[in-house]
Amino acid sequence: MKRMIFLFCLMCVMVYSASSQDIAQWRGPGRDGIYPETSLMKAWPEAGPVLLWHFDELGEGHSSPAVTSDRVFINGEISGIGYLFSFDLDGKLLWKIPYGEEWTESWPGVRSSPLICDGKIYLESGFGKLICRKAENGDFIWAIDILKDFNAPNIKWGVTENLLIDGNKLFCTPGGPEANVVALDRNTGKLIWKCAAKGESSAYCSPAIFTHNKRRILVTHTASSIIGIDTETGKFLWSVDQPNTYSVHANTPEYIDGSVYCCSGYGKGGVLFKLSDDGSSVTETWRSPSISNRMGGFVVLNGKIYGSDDAGKAWYCTDWKTGADMYSEKVTGKGNIILADGMLYLYGDNGEIVLAQPTPTAFVKAGSFKVPFGSAQHWAHLVIGKGRLYVRHGNSLMAYDIRKK
Repeated sequence: MKRMIFLFCLMCVMVYSASSQDIAQWRGPGRDGIYPETSLMKAWPEAGPVLLWHFDELGEGHSSPAVTSDRVFINGEISGIGYLFSFDLDGKLLWKIPYGEEWTESWPGVRSSPLICDGKIYLESGFGKLICRKAENGDFIWAIDILKDFNAPNIKWGVTENLLIDGNKLFCTPGGPEANVVALDRNTGKLIWKCAAKGESSAYCSPAIFTHNKRRILVTHTASSIIGIDTETGKFLWSVDQPNTYSVHANTPEYIDGSVYCCSGYGKGGVLFKLSDDGSSVTETWRSPSISNRMGGFVVLNGKIYGSDDAGKAWYCTDWKTGADMYSEKVTGKGNIILADGMLYLYGDNGEIVLAQPTPTAFVKAGSFKVPFGSAQHWAHLVIGKGRLYVRHGNSLMAYDIRKK
Protein backbone atom coordinates (compact mmCIF):
# COMPACT_ATOMS: atom_id res chain seq x y z
CA MET A 1 0.00 0.00 0.00
CA LYS A 2 2.82 2.39 0.93
CA ARG A 3 4.56 1.58 -2.35
CA MET A 4 1.38 2.43 -4.30
CA ILE A 5 1.07 5.77 -2.49
CA PHE A 6 4.74 6.51 -3.19
CA LEU A 7 4.35 5.72 -6.88
CA PHE A 8 1.22 7.87 -7.08
CA CYS A 9 3.00 10.82 -5.47
CA LEU A 10 5.98 10.33 -7.78
CA MET A 11 3.70 10.36 -10.81
CA CYS A 12 2.05 13.58 -9.58
CA VAL A 13 5.46 15.21 -9.23
CA MET A 14 6.43 14.09 -12.73
CA VAL A 15 3.19 15.42 -14.23
CA TYR A 16 3.61 18.71 -12.41
CA SER A 17 7.23 19.03 -13.57
CA ALA A 18 6.28 18.30 -17.18
CA SER A 19 3.46 20.84 -17.19
CA SER A 20 5.34 23.64 -15.45
CA GLN A 21 7.97 25.76 -17.15
CA ASP A 22 10.72 27.92 -15.70
CA ILE A 23 10.53 30.86 -18.10
CA ALA A 24 12.44 34.15 -18.06
CA GLN A 25 10.96 36.36 -20.75
CA TRP A 26 10.04 39.78 -22.10
CA ARG A 27 8.30 42.02 -19.51
CA GLY A 28 8.04 39.42 -16.78
CA PRO A 29 6.23 36.13 -16.15
CA GLY A 30 2.94 37.35 -17.64
CA ARG A 31 4.51 39.54 -20.37
CA ASP A 32 2.48 42.36 -18.82
CA GLY A 33 5.27 44.37 -17.16
CA ILE A 34 4.32 43.11 -13.68
CA TYR A 35 7.07 41.45 -11.62
CA PRO A 36 6.09 39.33 -8.58
CA GLU A 37 8.86 40.68 -6.36
CA THR A 38 8.01 41.75 -2.79
CA SER A 39 9.81 43.47 0.08
CA LEU A 40 11.11 46.21 -2.22
CA MET A 41 11.85 49.80 -1.23
CA LYS A 42 8.89 52.16 -1.33
CA ALA A 43 11.20 55.17 -1.54
CA TRP A 44 14.76 55.64 -2.77
CA PRO A 45 17.53 57.71 -1.19
CA GLU A 46 18.36 60.97 -2.92
CA ALA A 47 21.14 59.38 -4.99
CA GLY A 48 18.94 56.44 -5.96
CA PRO A 49 19.39 52.75 -5.06
CA VAL A 50 22.85 51.23 -4.66
CA LEU A 51 24.57 50.18 -7.89
CA LEU A 52 25.83 46.62 -7.31
CA TRP A 53 27.65 46.05 -10.60
CA HIS A 54 27.84 47.11 -14.21
CA PHE A 55 29.26 45.65 -17.43
CA ASP A 56 30.16 48.03 -20.26
CA GLU A 57 31.13 45.87 -23.22
CA LEU A 58 27.80 44.55 -24.50
CA GLY A 59 27.91 46.28 -27.86
CA GLU A 60 24.96 48.12 -29.35
CA GLY A 61 21.29 47.41 -28.84
CA HIS A 62 18.19 47.91 -26.75
CA SER A 63 17.15 44.39 -25.79
CA SER A 64 16.46 43.63 -22.12
CA PRO A 65 18.13 41.01 -19.94
CA ALA A 66 16.50 37.68 -19.05
CA VAL A 67 17.02 36.90 -15.36
CA THR A 68 16.70 33.37 -13.95
CA SER A 69 17.27 32.06 -10.42
CA ASP A 70 21.05 32.14 -10.88
CA ARG A 71 21.90 33.71 -14.26
CA VAL A 72 21.50 36.88 -16.30
CA PHE A 73 21.39 36.57 -20.10
CA ILE A 74 21.59 39.43 -22.58
CA ASN A 75 22.75 40.06 -26.15
CA GLY A 76 24.56 42.82 -28.03
CA GLU A 77 25.91 43.71 -31.47
CA ILE A 78 29.67 44.22 -31.93
CA SER A 79 31.07 45.01 -35.39
CA GLY A 80 28.01 43.56 -37.10
CA ILE A 81 27.95 40.31 -35.12
CA GLY A 82 25.43 39.39 -32.44
CA TYR A 83 26.76 38.00 -29.16
CA LEU A 84 25.03 36.24 -26.28
CA PHE A 85 26.33 36.94 -22.78
CA SER A 86 25.80 34.93 -19.61
CA PHE A 87 26.52 36.39 -16.14
CA ASP A 88 26.05 35.13 -12.63
CA LEU A 89 23.94 37.31 -10.33
CA ASP A 90 27.06 39.10 -9.06
CA GLY A 91 27.93 40.28 -12.56
CA LYS A 92 30.71 37.81 -13.32
CA LEU A 93 30.87 37.06 -17.04
CA LEU A 94 30.50 33.29 -17.46
CA TRP A 95 30.58 33.11 -21.24
CA LYS A 96 30.17 35.16 -24.42
CA ILE A 97 29.41 33.52 -27.78
CA PRO A 98 28.64 34.86 -31.28
CA TYR A 99 25.37 33.82 -32.91
CA GLY A 100 25.58 35.49 -36.34
CA GLU A 101 24.91 38.70 -38.24
CA GLU A 102 23.02 41.45 -36.40
CA TRP A 103 21.34 44.71 -37.30
CA THR A 104 23.62 47.67 -38.09
CA GLU A 105 21.32 49.87 -40.15
CA SER A 106 19.05 52.63 -38.81
CA TRP A 107 18.95 52.42 -35.00
CA PRO A 108 21.76 49.82 -35.00
CA GLY A 109 22.03 47.04 -32.46
CA VAL A 110 20.13 44.04 -31.12
CA ARG A 111 16.36 44.26 -30.83
CA SER A 112 14.91 41.09 -29.33
CA SER A 113 15.57 39.89 -25.78
CA PRO A 114 16.62 36.32 -24.95
CA LEU A 115 13.89 33.91 -23.81
CA ILE A 116 14.96 31.22 -21.32
CA CYS A 117 12.86 28.08 -20.86
CA ASP A 118 13.78 24.77 -19.25
CA GLY A 119 17.50 25.18 -19.73
CA LYS A 120 17.37 26.53 -23.28
CA ILE A 121 17.93 30.02 -24.72
CA TYR A 122 15.78 31.21 -27.61
CA LEU A 123 16.64 34.35 -29.56
CA GLU A 124 15.59 36.06 -32.78
CA SER A 125 18.01 38.32 -34.64
CA GLY A 126 17.13 41.50 -36.52
CA PHE A 127 17.52 39.50 -39.74
CA GLY A 128 15.08 36.78 -38.70
CA LYS A 129 17.52 34.08 -37.62
CA LEU A 130 15.90 32.10 -34.79
CA ILE A 131 18.42 30.37 -32.54
CA CYS A 132 18.14 27.79 -29.75
CA ARG A 133 21.15 27.14 -27.48
CA LYS A 134 21.85 25.56 -24.10
CA ALA A 135 21.59 28.03 -21.22
CA GLU A 136 24.35 26.31 -19.25
CA ASN A 137 27.16 26.85 -21.75
CA GLY A 138 25.67 28.36 -24.93
CA ASP A 139 26.11 25.18 -26.97
CA PHE A 140 24.18 25.10 -30.25
CA ILE A 141 20.91 23.10 -30.43
CA TRP A 142 19.09 24.30 -33.57
CA ALA A 143 18.47 27.37 -35.75
CA ILE A 144 16.17 28.40 -38.60
CA ASP A 145 15.77 31.47 -40.81
CA ILE A 146 12.14 32.55 -40.42
CA LEU A 147 12.27 35.02 -43.33
CA LYS A 148 13.83 32.59 -45.81
CA ASP A 149 12.01 29.47 -44.63
CA PHE A 150 8.58 31.11 -44.59
CA ASN A 151 8.99 33.42 -47.60
CA ALA A 152 8.57 36.60 -45.56
CA PRO A 153 10.02 40.09 -46.11
CA ASN A 154 12.04 41.86 -43.46
CA ILE A 155 10.66 45.16 -42.19
CA LYS A 156 12.17 48.66 -42.22
CA TRP A 157 13.83 48.54 -38.79
CA GLY A 158 14.47 44.80 -38.65
CA VAL A 159 12.72 41.93 -36.93
CA THR A 160 11.86 43.13 -33.44
CA GLU A 161 9.86 40.45 -31.69
CA ASN A 162 10.31 38.88 -28.29
CA LEU A 163 9.58 35.18 -28.65
CA LEU A 164 6.78 33.39 -26.81
CA ILE A 165 6.53 29.81 -25.53
CA ASP A 166 3.38 27.96 -24.49
CA GLY A 167 3.79 24.29 -23.62
CA ASN A 168 5.78 22.63 -26.38
CA LYS A 169 5.11 25.43 -28.89
CA LEU A 170 7.36 28.37 -29.74
CA PHE A 171 5.53 31.21 -31.51
CA CYS A 172 6.88 33.86 -33.86
CA THR A 173 5.61 36.20 -36.57
CA PRO A 174 7.51 36.02 -39.87
CA GLY A 175 4.76 38.08 -41.54
CA GLY A 176 3.85 37.90 -45.22
CA PRO A 177 1.10 36.02 -47.07
CA GLU A 178 1.95 32.38 -46.38
CA ALA A 179 3.01 31.92 -42.78
CA ASN A 180 2.07 35.15 -41.05
CA VAL A 181 2.31 33.55 -37.60
CA VAL A 182 3.86 30.14 -36.96
CA ALA A 183 4.05 27.64 -34.11
CA LEU A 184 7.26 25.63 -33.91
CA ASP A 185 8.30 22.67 -31.80
CA ARG A 186 10.51 24.41 -29.24
CA ASN A 187 12.82 21.39 -28.95
CA THR A 188 13.52 20.94 -32.66
CA GLY A 189 12.42 24.10 -34.50
CA LYS A 190 10.12 22.01 -36.71
CA LEU A 191 6.87 23.58 -37.93
CA ILE A 192 3.70 22.58 -36.05
CA TRP A 193 1.30 24.94 -37.82
CA LYS A 194 1.28 28.15 -39.84
CA CYS A 195 -1.46 30.76 -40.12
CA ALA A 196 -1.79 33.17 -43.05
CA ALA A 197 -3.96 35.54 -40.98
CA LYS A 198 -4.38 38.71 -43.09
CA GLY A 199 -1.09 38.30 -44.94
CA GLU A 200 0.36 41.54 -43.60
CA SER A 201 3.99 42.15 -42.67
CA SER A 202 5.04 41.80 -39.05
CA ALA A 203 4.91 44.96 -36.96
CA TYR A 204 7.59 44.85 -34.20
CA CYS A 205 5.07 43.35 -31.77
CA SER A 206 5.76 40.72 -29.11
CA PRO A 207 2.61 38.55 -28.87
CA ALA A 208 0.60 37.46 -25.84
CA ILE A 209 -1.33 34.26 -25.14
CA PHE A 210 -4.26 33.94 -22.77
CA THR A 211 -6.99 31.48 -21.84
CA HIS A 212 -10.52 32.62 -22.63
CA ASN A 213 -13.24 30.15 -21.55
CA LYS A 214 -10.79 27.23 -21.88
CA ARG A 215 -9.57 28.36 -25.32
CA ARG A 216 -5.93 29.42 -25.71
CA ILE A 217 -5.66 32.44 -27.98
CA LEU A 218 -2.59 34.26 -29.32
CA VAL A 219 -2.99 38.00 -29.93
CA THR A 220 -0.50 40.18 -31.76
CA HIS A 221 -0.27 43.18 -34.11
CA THR A 222 0.60 42.95 -37.77
CA ALA A 223 1.11 45.96 -40.08
CA SER A 224 -2.47 47.31 -39.95
CA SER A 225 -4.35 44.88 -37.73
CA ILE A 226 -4.67 43.24 -34.34
CA ILE A 227 -5.20 39.51 -34.88
CA GLY A 228 -6.38 36.54 -32.79
CA ILE A 229 -5.34 32.92 -33.49
CA ASP A 230 -6.25 29.61 -31.82
CA THR A 231 -2.96 28.32 -30.41
CA GLU A 232 -3.93 24.65 -30.65
CA THR A 233 -4.94 24.57 -34.32
CA GLY A 234 -3.53 27.78 -35.83
CA LYS A 235 -7.03 28.83 -36.90
CA PHE A 236 -7.37 32.56 -37.67
CA LEU A 237 -10.22 33.80 -35.46
CA TRP A 238 -10.65 37.55 -35.90
CA SER A 239 -8.98 40.90 -36.60
CA VAL A 240 -9.36 44.52 -35.51
CA ASP A 241 -8.23 47.38 -37.76
CA GLN A 242 -5.27 49.25 -36.23
CA PRO A 243 -3.26 51.05 -38.95
CA ASN A 244 -0.79 53.83 -38.19
CA THR A 245 1.74 55.89 -40.13
CA TYR A 246 4.76 53.56 -40.00
CA SER A 247 3.13 50.16 -39.28
CA VAL A 248 4.89 50.09 -35.91
CA HIS A 249 2.94 48.35 -33.12
CA ALA A 250 5.53 47.40 -30.52
CA ASN A 251 3.36 47.01 -27.40
CA THR A 252 2.28 43.59 -26.16
CA PRO A 253 -1.53 43.18 -25.82
CA GLU A 254 -3.19 42.63 -22.43
CA TYR A 255 -6.16 40.40 -21.53
CA ILE A 256 -8.35 40.85 -18.43
CA ASP A 257 -11.79 39.31 -17.77
CA GLY A 258 -12.74 38.64 -21.38
CA SER A 259 -11.42 41.90 -22.83
CA VAL A 260 -8.19 42.74 -24.69
CA TYR A 261 -6.43 46.10 -24.68
CA CYS A 262 -3.91 47.14 -27.36
CA CYS A 263 -2.20 50.46 -28.00
CA SER A 264 -0.02 51.97 -30.72
CA GLY A 265 1.88 55.17 -31.34
CA TYR A 266 2.02 57.76 -34.11
CA GLY A 267 -1.37 59.15 -33.11
CA LYS A 268 -3.31 55.88 -33.26
CA GLY A 269 -3.93 55.35 -29.56
CA GLY A 270 -5.53 52.54 -27.57
CA VAL A 271 -8.49 50.22 -28.08
CA LEU A 272 -10.35 47.82 -25.78
CA PHE A 273 -12.46 45.05 -27.29
CA LYS A 274 -14.52 42.22 -25.79
CA LEU A 275 -14.30 38.62 -26.93
CA SER A 276 -17.35 36.47 -27.65
CA ASP A 277 -17.90 33.51 -25.33
CA ASP A 278 -16.03 31.11 -27.63
CA GLY A 279 -13.34 33.67 -28.54
CA SER A 280 -14.12 33.51 -32.27
CA SER A 281 -15.16 37.16 -32.62
CA VAL A 282 -14.72 40.53 -30.89
CA THR A 283 -16.72 43.71 -30.27
CA GLU A 284 -15.07 47.09 -29.73
CA THR A 285 -15.77 48.62 -26.31
CA TRP A 286 -13.90 51.91 -26.59
CA ARG A 287 -11.11 53.59 -28.52
CA SER A 288 -8.99 56.55 -27.39
CA PRO A 289 -6.53 58.38 -29.67
CA SER A 290 -5.17 60.31 -26.69
CA ILE A 291 -3.10 57.31 -25.51
CA SER A 292 -0.49 57.31 -28.29
CA ASN A 293 1.98 54.82 -26.85
CA ARG A 294 4.66 53.83 -29.36
CA MET A 295 6.89 51.24 -27.64
CA GLY A 296 7.05 51.87 -23.89
CA GLY A 297 4.56 49.20 -22.87
CA PHE A 298 1.95 49.72 -20.15
CA VAL A 299 0.80 48.12 -16.91
CA VAL A 300 -2.69 47.61 -15.51
CA LEU A 301 -3.30 48.01 -11.78
CA ASN A 302 -6.67 48.13 -9.98
CA GLY A 303 -8.61 48.80 -13.19
CA LYS A 304 -6.30 51.57 -14.39
CA ILE A 305 -3.86 51.61 -17.32
CA TYR A 306 -0.52 53.36 -16.78
CA GLY A 307 1.93 54.26 -19.52
CA SER A 308 3.68 56.93 -21.51
CA ASP A 309 2.04 59.05 -24.19
CA ASP A 310 4.48 59.26 -27.07
CA ALA A 311 2.81 62.25 -28.73
CA GLY A 312 2.15 64.40 -25.66
CA LYS A 313 5.33 63.21 -23.92
CA ALA A 314 3.42 62.73 -20.67
CA TRP A 315 2.65 59.76 -18.42
CA TYR A 316 -1.02 58.87 -18.20
CA CYS A 317 -3.60 57.01 -16.14
CA THR A 318 -6.64 55.70 -18.04
CA ASP A 319 -9.68 53.78 -16.85
CA TRP A 320 -9.67 50.19 -18.20
CA LYS A 321 -13.45 49.83 -18.49
CA THR A 322 -14.31 53.19 -20.08
CA GLY A 323 -11.13 54.60 -21.64
CA ALA A 324 -11.63 57.83 -19.71
CA ASP A 325 -8.46 59.84 -19.09
CA MET A 326 -7.99 60.01 -15.32
CA TYR A 327 -4.88 62.22 -15.29
CA SER A 328 -1.54 62.78 -17.02
CA GLU A 329 1.75 64.32 -15.88
CA LYS A 330 5.21 64.95 -17.30
CA VAL A 331 6.89 62.88 -14.59
CA THR A 332 10.01 62.31 -16.70
CA GLY A 333 10.79 61.80 -20.39
CA LYS A 334 8.51 59.44 -22.34
CA GLY A 335 9.62 55.85 -22.00
CA ASN A 336 8.88 52.37 -20.66
CA ILE A 337 7.15 51.19 -17.50
CA ILE A 338 7.02 48.16 -15.22
CA LEU A 339 5.33 47.40 -11.87
CA ALA A 340 6.46 45.54 -8.75
CA ASP A 341 5.25 45.49 -5.15
CA GLY A 342 2.65 48.19 -5.83
CA MET A 343 5.15 50.69 -7.24
CA LEU A 344 5.72 51.93 -10.79
CA TYR A 345 9.19 52.07 -12.33
CA LEU A 346 9.43 54.62 -15.17
CA TYR A 347 12.45 54.74 -17.49
CA GLY A 348 12.45 57.96 -19.49
CA ASP A 349 14.22 58.46 -22.80
CA ASN A 350 16.06 61.31 -21.06
CA GLY A 351 17.98 58.71 -19.03
CA GLU A 352 16.08 59.22 -15.78
CA ILE A 353 14.54 56.32 -13.84
CA VAL A 354 11.68 57.24 -11.51
CA LEU A 355 10.01 55.27 -8.72
CA ALA A 356 6.38 56.36 -8.39
CA GLN A 357 3.35 55.47 -6.32
CA PRO A 358 0.13 55.51 -8.39
CA THR A 359 -2.80 57.25 -6.69
CA PRO A 360 -6.33 58.11 -7.88
CA THR A 361 -5.21 61.61 -8.88
CA ALA A 362 -1.44 61.67 -9.48
CA PHE A 363 1.91 59.92 -9.79
CA VAL A 364 3.63 60.44 -6.43
CA LYS A 365 7.37 60.47 -7.03
CA ALA A 366 9.31 58.36 -4.50
CA GLY A 367 12.80 58.70 -5.90
CA SER A 368 14.81 58.95 -9.10
CA PHE A 369 18.30 58.73 -10.53
CA LYS A 370 20.11 59.28 -13.82
CA VAL A 371 21.54 56.25 -15.59
CA PRO A 372 25.32 56.70 -15.26
CA PHE A 373 26.69 54.34 -17.92
CA GLY A 374 25.99 53.33 -21.49
CA SER A 375 25.36 54.86 -24.87
CA ALA A 376 22.72 55.79 -27.45
CA GLN A 377 18.96 55.52 -26.82
CA HIS A 378 17.35 54.68 -23.48
CA TRP A 379 14.96 52.16 -25.03
CA ALA A 380 15.60 48.85 -23.25
CA HIS A 381 12.76 47.91 -20.91
CA LEU A 382 13.54 47.58 -17.22
CA VAL A 383 13.68 44.16 -15.54
CA ILE A 384 13.34 43.17 -11.87
CA GLY A 385 14.62 39.90 -10.41
CA LYS A 386 15.87 38.69 -7.04
CA GLY A 387 15.43 42.14 -5.48
CA ARG A 388 17.45 43.86 -8.20
CA LEU A 389 16.57 46.37 -10.87
CA TYR A 390 18.36 45.70 -14.17
CA VAL A 391 18.95 48.62 -16.52
CA ARG A 392 20.34 48.27 -20.03
CA HIS A 393 21.59 51.39 -21.79
CA GLY A 394 23.24 50.52 -25.07
CA ASN A 395 26.58 48.86 -24.35
CA SER A 396 26.08 48.83 -20.56
CA LEU A 397 24.11 46.62 -18.18
CA MET A 398 23.61 47.78 -14.59
CA ALA A 399 22.18 45.98 -11.53
CA TYR A 400 20.74 48.01 -8.61
CA ASP A 401 19.78 46.77 -5.15
CA ILE A 402 16.11 47.76 -4.58
CA ARG A 403 15.39 45.49 -1.62
CA LYS A 404 13.76 46.96 1.47
CA LYS A 405 16.40 47.61 4.13
